Amino acid sequence: MAEHFELPSTIAILPSRNKVLLPGGVVGVRCTSAASVQLVEQELWQKEDLKGLIGVVPMHDSQVSDRPLSPRASMLQFLQEGKNFDRGERESSMVAPPPSDLQPPVGRQTNETIHWHPRGVAARVLALQQHMEKPTSRVTYTVVLEGRCRFGVQEFNVHDLYNTARVTQLDSTKAEMEQAEKDPEVQVLARQFKSVAGDLISLLEPKLKAVERTKALLETASAHKLADIFVASFEGSFDQRLAMLDAVDLRQRLLKATEIITRHLQTLRVAEKISMKVEGNLSKSQKDVLRQQIRAIKDELGDNDDDEDDIVALESKMQSVGMPANVWKHAQRELRRLRKMQPQQPGYGSSRTYLELLAELPWQISSEEREIDLVAAKDRLDSDHYGLSKVKKRIIEYLAVRKLKPDARGPVLCFVGPPGVGKTSLASSIAGALGRRFIRLSLGGVKDEADIRGHRRTYIGSMPGRLIEGIKRVGVNNPVMLLDEIDKTGADVRGDPASALLEVLDPEQNKTFNDHYLNVPFDVSKVVFVATANRVQTMPAPLLDRMEVIELPGYTPEEKLHIAMRHLIPRVLEQHGITNKHIKIPEPMVELTIQRYTREAGVRNLERHLAALARAAAVKVAEREQSMRRVTGDMIPEVSLMDHGEGRGGLGDGGGVEMEVEAVGIHGREVASAMTDLEPLLVDEAMLEVVLGPPRFDGKEAAERVATPGVAVGLVWTVVGGEVQFVEATAMLGKGDIHLTGQLGDVIKESAQIALTWVRARAAELKLAVAEAGSLLKDRDIHIHFPAGAVPKDGPSAGVTLVTALVSLFGKRCVRADTAMTGEMTLRGLVLPVGGVKDKILAAHRCGIQRVILPERNRKDLQEVPAAILANMEILLAKRMEDVLHQAFEGGCPWKPASRL
Repeated sequence: MAEHFELPSTIAILPSRNKVLLPGGVVGVRCTSAASVQLVEQELWQKEDLKGLIGVVPMHDSQVSDRPLSPRASMLQFLQEGKNFDRGERESSMVAPPPSDLQPPVGRQTNETIHWHPRGVAARVLALQQHMEKPTSRVTYTVVLEGRCRFGVQEFNVHDLYNTARVTQLDSTKAEMEQAEKDPEVQVLARQFKSVAGDLISLLEPKLKAVERTKALLETASAHKLADIFVASFEGSFDQRLAMLDAVDLRQRLLKATEIITRHLQTLRVAEKISMKVEGNLSKSQKDVLRQQIRAIKDELGDNDDDEDDIVALESKMQSVGMPANVWKHAQRELRRLRKMQPQQPGYGSSRTYLELLAELPWQISSEEREIDLVAAKDRLDSDHYGLSKVKKRIIEYLAVRKLKPDARGPVLCFVGPPGVGKTSLASSIAGALGRRFIRLSLGGVKDEADIRGHRRTYIGSMPGRLIEGIKRVGVNNPVMLLDEIDKTGADVRGDPASALLEVLDPEQNKTFNDHYLNVPFDVSKVVFVATANRVQTMPAPLLDRMEVIELPGYTPEEKLHIAMRHLIPRVLEQHGITNKHIKIPEPMVELTIQRYTREAGVRNLERHLAALARAAAVKVAEREQSMRRVTGDMIPEVSLMDHGEGRGGLGDGGGVEMEVEAVGIHGREVASAMTDLEPLLVDEAMLEVVLGPPRFDGKEAAERVATPGVAVGLVWTVVGGEVQFVEATAMLGKGDIHLTGQLGDVIKESAQIALTWVRARAAELKLAVAEAGSLLKDRDIHIHFPAGAVPKDGPSAGVTLVTALVSLFGKRCVRADTAMTGEMTLRGLVLPVGGVKDKILAAHRCGIQRVILPERNRKDLQEVPAAILANMEILLAKRMEDVLHQAFEGGCPWKPASRL
């Protein structure tokens, strides 16, 4: 602490909430409020000399008012409550201001009483650093302060947002302090203090980084300086530090410092005693070491009954959860077994974990289901999901039944559709409409039956199944539980998880669901189960029979456009920390992104492309902000906070003292951000190509690929929605063999054989190159290829496409580029219906195909196709293969009249 100096009569006040700065202490202060920021800017930052003085005054209350007040009213209350302080000889002449002088200034009314302390410390600024917070660009400061001397507050005043005070210095002059240190009583107190401080340094010597420096300070520094420095270096209570601040008299200061250091020394000795006691009885196992430490702590506290108390608390908790009688009987038996075991026994931990699970399960706890509001449910579904009218209608029907009969055993809804169409969010909307908690169980890749039913407790590392664990985590016995990706469960030697789900989803059995780990029945009939899947073909028939399948087809381009404008763009901008003030994505550009860069059933790839545009905008925003900061300047390097202690309990280097400062006052004028005046980034076609690259789809692929005979356009269904599939056929010299490539399944290979047989049988009727039936393959082979060879393909719906490709090859005529087809065919030429009609038509529409040939018996499926799509496309229905060929070629395909089945 520096020598005595003259303190100005008026000084700016920086309040500290429940913190006390002492003379000789060094603290780092983060100034974030409007008042403290203005104080730093006007008193320190704008002045060339950063070594100015400010006053730091403690506040007793943890709450501050919302406006900058003069603390005089609270000071008056503080004095009137009888708070007396020993002011010493120098303070005997000081008189507190009259009550009339301690009222708040005119126009400044306080919301609540703030207890200001009548004393503070004048502090010198060692370092000052400016910060700019993101993303608000708000300016804050970090100030490193060193306490210099005590002062008494005579009167508080308000200067704009912060306070100033008329003060009187309380510390003695250098001559007076030297005279006081010659007093015999002071010398005895100083020797006693240094003795206690020396013992503390010796105890902490192995942990101190600067032992010699600290010992030298103890020997050379004055007693009155050492008292403040040592107390400032330790973690003490607010009252202790406040009493130290009030100790103006040197005798009282030394007495108080000795008391605080002695108490800290006793605490360290007790800790060392416990550590030595434990180290004297170390065992070979680390568990025994921990157990010895716990036992030593209990011996020191005189408490050795914690284990028994924990078991009693566990039993009380089990009694309060409302277990059924048979479960409570089983739990009591396990509890008696636990009481007989020692904590060191191997089975103690597993038995206790099991009982804790029984106590944590919600046997009788249910969500209070609010009355279902169908109108609100419709509004929420419409706001969260665009389109999907059929699905929304079924959900509303489900909720209506629940409203009329809350305990009804409704069906298990299974949403089936490609990725990215909103299956999971629909389940969350159901939970919101019912007013129940929502939990999601991901079943993708689960191959072990124990994941559903749990492990038996005889196994090491056993645990309950995902169902029981999820119910325990959600805390109620009637949540909405989403069984996500239920079609992706597998089966191996460890069991079949799909078969384990049969009991869970059967309303007649799930009242007594038996988890292997739990080993007692648990009622899951109150749980509302909702499942999601990408396809139903891989699901076992018994499991599928227990659920009601609701198909979610892909979105049309118009629906994707609405979804992007209403949901995706706001979400993407929020995720990237920007707003529409930074980037503008016009609707035509979104539509162009859908047409040229995405061909999917859902909207996930579309969201990824929008995120790429948002990232490009974020880079521009960050560069502008960086250039702005470079102009305004943040040129102060990091300041190392100085102190006289080490951490919480020692002396030395490296232990900074953190003190959060919040001034009394309203939020002032914030620093205006220059970003608000900049023009937003406008996305145009050129920017799309820069950010997203060249367009992936141009709408000309079909015309280019069917420009030669032997190529036809088919429509297929996949787990990600409908897709366009080209079929290529070519002939070459050979022995009459047929070659099939493209990673094809058995069904599609059989369809190729049927197609070739039908074409050979009707070669003359179709007026192909050779008149004699059966001579098409003479001295030549046929190769049929399905592109995208890395993707497995199977199914019967490519039958009509295979026939069309072969007729095009042998007849040397090109198939119409604007026509795609799908349908299964028989050996006699009949066209049979297929599935996934809506997804296939949407896929054709995405690829720019105008005409689609469908089986006649799929006419009923056209009702599911949006009217806007049907209005822009020509749907052709065919009963026989001849109808397909007639529509697939320009000018039709001539053939001789043939008898029809």
